[in-house]
Amino acid sequence: MDKILEAVVMSSYPNNVKQGLVRRVIEAAKQPMDSEQCWSMLELSTKLYLTGDTKFKREIGKEVLEVYGHYHPEEFEEFFNVRFLLSLLQEGYGPLGKRSHYVLDYIQLGLQFVLESPSANSIFSLLRIEVLRKVCERPSPKQCAKISKLLTQHPQCIPTGKHQVLFCQQLIRCIGQFQCVSEGEEDIMEFLEQVNKVSGLLQRIWRTQTSAILPSLKELFTIISSTEEQEAPSNALASVVQFVPLELMDGVIRNLTNDDSITDVQMMTAIGRMIDWVSWPLGKNIDKWIIALLKGLAAVKKFSILIEVTLSKIEKVFSKLLYPIVREGALSVLQYMLLSFQHSHEAFHLLLPHIPRLVASLKKEDSNSAVSSLEQLAELIHCMFFRFSGFPDLYEPVLEAIKALPIPNEDRIKHLLGQNAWTSQKNELACFYPRLASKSETGKIGLINLGNTCYMNSIIQSLFMASDFRHSVLNLTEGNSQPLMTKLQWLFAFLEHSQRPAISPESFLSASWPPWFTPGAQQDCSEYLKYLLDRLHEEEKTGKRIYQKLKESSLMSQGVEHPYLNKTLIEKMFGGKMMTKIRCLKCLNVSSREEAFTDLSLAFPPSDRHVRGSKSVLPVEEIGPQFIEPPGNTNQLSGSPWVRRKPAMAGEPTAPVETLSFQEPGEQANPSSSNAVGVGATKDPLVAFGEQASAPKDSKSVLDLINYFLSPERLTAENKYHCEKCASLQDAEKVAELTEGPHYLILTLLRFSFDPRTMKRKKILDNVSIPVVLKLPVLVTPEETEGVCQHGKDKAAPESGFMSIVYDLCSVVVHSGISSESGHYYCYSRECTDTIPHGQPRDGAPKPPSDKQLDFEIQWYLFNDTRVSFSSFESVSNITSFFPKDTAYVLFYRQRPGRQSCQLHEGLAEAGHLHGEPSLHKDLMEAISKDNILYLQEQEKEARNRAAYISALPKSPLWWRDFDKDKDDDNSSGGCSPAAGGGGSGSFHGLVF
Repeated sequence: MDKILEAVVMSSYPNNVKQGLVRRVIEAAKQPMDSEQCWSMLELSTKLYLTGDTKFKREIGKEVLEVYGHYHPEEFEEFFNVRFLLSLLQEGYGPLGKRSHYVLDYIQLGLQFVLESPSANSIFSLLRIEVLRKVCERPSPKQCAKISKLLTQHPQCIPTGKHQVLFCQQLIRCIGQFQCVSEGEEDIMEFLEQVNKVSGLLQRIWRTQTSAILPSLKELFTIISSTEEQEAPSNALASVVQFVPLELMDGVIRNLTNDDSITDVQMMTAIGRMIDWVSWPLGKNIDKWIIALLKGLAAVKKFSILIEVTLSKIEKVFSKLLYPIVREGALSVLQYMLLSFQHSHEAFHLLLPHIPRLVASLKKEDSNSAVSSLEQLAELIHCMFFRFSGFPDLYEPVLEAIKALPIPNEDRIKHLLGQNAWTSQKNELACFYPRLASKSETGKIGLINLGNTCYMNSIIQSLFMASDFRHSVLNLTEGNSQPLMTKLQWLFAFLEHSQRPAISPESFLSASWPPWFTPGAQQDCSEYLKYLLDRLHEEEKTGKRIYQKLKESSLMSQGVEHPYLNKTLIEKMFGGKMMTKIRCLKCLNVSSREEAFTDLSLAFPPSDRHVRGSKSVLPVEEIGPQFIEPPGNTNQLSGSPWVRRKPAMAGEPTAPVETLSFQEPGEQANPSSSNAVGVGATKDPLVAFGEQASAPKDSKSVLDLINYFLSPERLTAENKYHCEKCASLQDAEKVAELTEGPHYLILTLLRFSFDPRTMKRKKILDNVSIPVVLKLPVLVTPEETEGVCQHGKDKAAPESGFMSIVYDLCSVVVHSGISSESGHYYCYSRECTDTIPHGQPRDGAPKPPSDKQLDFEIQWYLFNDTRVSFSSFESVSNITSFFPKDTAYVLFYRQRPGRQSCQLHEGLAEAGHLHGEPSLHKDLMEAISKDNILYLQEQEKEARNRAAYISALPKSPLWWRDFDKDKDDDNSSGGCSPAAGGGGSGSFHGLVF
């Protein structure tokens, strides 16, 4: 019969004809048959099954084997013996030998017919040994899957005892070497199925023998932490972790993170490879294990590992959000990585270039998964905006991409940031602040944040960019008896000449620290600035008094000194004077008091008071004369600058403070035109742009706030004025007039007010437009007016009373947040320098300001702690429009040379402080040189250490390929492509491997 069957199978008949003939042979085989005939049929069917070159032949062999196993069990058991099986497993079958692919399938087929035979136990014992040997030989994924299928169907063949633990470990080793060589989707799906079969076998073993779990995990960690392997272990290992019971997680992680035998490099390699597992599709709980290990490392303060791994892997994790099949796990890992990385903006900023493209892709996908992910991603981004404010130039494209998505409230943001931080002790991360490989491309140097010291950093950078002040500080001689000013000189010198990307202002912070400030807490930068300037002023005054006493007690020459030189540096640079006048409305008596100031604190007008063009606000030129002097005495003031002028009529536009308009050469002056804000005047394009960019119709301007500051205030009711002449409380009017404009005008916008309901200081978030150039009215005496006219600096008539001083914007300190006790400070700055050439005759009329001084060619910089970048006035103007909590707080303006400033510039020139680069004294130059050498040495050492660290990181596919594939191709197939749910061979392969 075997000859007949062989002839039929080998014939050239069609398969359907052969099938009919075979059916007859099989039916005949169900009848009693002698042993020799059974052996012949079993040998033929075995040959067909193991060496058949077509599926038809193998199917025939299988059918015959099943019939003989069922109807001739004794003969089958005798044929299917231990020796034959051992030969098959060790030597293979026939001419193919060990290359026979169907041995394990054949054994699995035959086992079902010998389970009750006396030889069953011997066969099981043999297989328990042989499957362990097979696994140690590292079979292919396909062969491993066959072993797993065999052992899953016949668990009696699974190795036992110590051999079982070894079997699990070796099976994990096999999985670690699995690779899918094909990029076809069918092949990939087959590969995934094979991996699931193998990992499923481990799950079955672990369920019945939990003692095998921990040794298996230890082997897994050994594999992924190895730094010696040439090839990275397969991501298929992710399939193993998903079956580890979650109740073991805490113990496993605790043991790993507290194991002193595991080096940092091994741990970093292991966690890096685990993070790569987010690419593995359909895996469960993988994200939970990754996050648990990251948290475990944070608990034992392994911050250097966390930082390196986060920075090297976060972009790859982010790229996996393109794929629906792994999106949920990738997003969980991304959320933890970002929310825990709170000491630096580095990780978040790595993602900024890619966020708009991902958002666009998810919007196009328009699935439930995409919508949910977009909302979670937007929440995460807003958390990062809140934590790392001060980067408007980088954040604007991202904000534009997510503007239509929900915005979380501040309580939600604080909750997310609070529960995910690596540590609540900020000082533990002090040494891990952003590593800057080189100086900013701007050439400027940043300042390290020493723990909520951004308020100081922004003020220092603003003062440093005030070039006249900086030069004066750097020109100070040794032994100047001004310890705080000396520390500022050293800080400025390092900001000017250091090779470091950022320096620590720790020494200056400790010296300039206001005693009532709480260490580590956010403070008001305006309060710090006032305290700092006052300290520097008082320190120099004390030194001058000592110097004066020494001079008086000696025979030092009593030469005539320029009155300007008796001022302190703070007075010269930031000091102005203001006259406060109060007129009693009963007796019309006027009392006045002049006082010095270093900044003007500008309150916001009440919401029901419209400053611009309102009759309730007096034009500057009308302040004083119209109400200070009694009406009956008006004639006495003829020829005086204090002539009473016609009051502004209702609705008549007025402009106490002006932006500056410029007349083109040859353009005829228009006597009817006005420089007033709100009036259709011919304006400088720069000013017009500034207003257009940042001043919506209902917004306020800095000009409004200054006008409100200078407008009359009525003192009535509980605020009545005590008139000395009347000797009683009377209604009165109070007005402030500037009598001397400072060289650097500091304006503080009083955004913080006390809310009696909440008993907290709240912030006024109104958008305020900032003019880049403004005219400030300063009251002058007739003598001063005549002097100015003689210098050719103002052609105004002597009786004008007020002159306008032109100021250029040079710094804007921005506060991001809703409270003065929290948030973040950063600043925009540019260097405003004189446009009058050195050596120009002082008695001649100054040259008109250069165009460069008036347009956008003067480079703006953005200083945000350690980061310094190029910026623009457009960014300054639009900041609050894009980021409502980021508002201008302190403004620095520099006075243009000419008019009232001539005395200052002459004094500076005579003192030799104005022109040329200052030369530093020897000790300071040596300190800078030594520190630059030390920095280079530190860089070399860090480069070596970092190279050793980075070399330990697993080499994974380039993350950006995922983005490159996302070209929004409308003809792409569906599936696992970025915008679909199942197919797409190329992108699928890129996902898994």
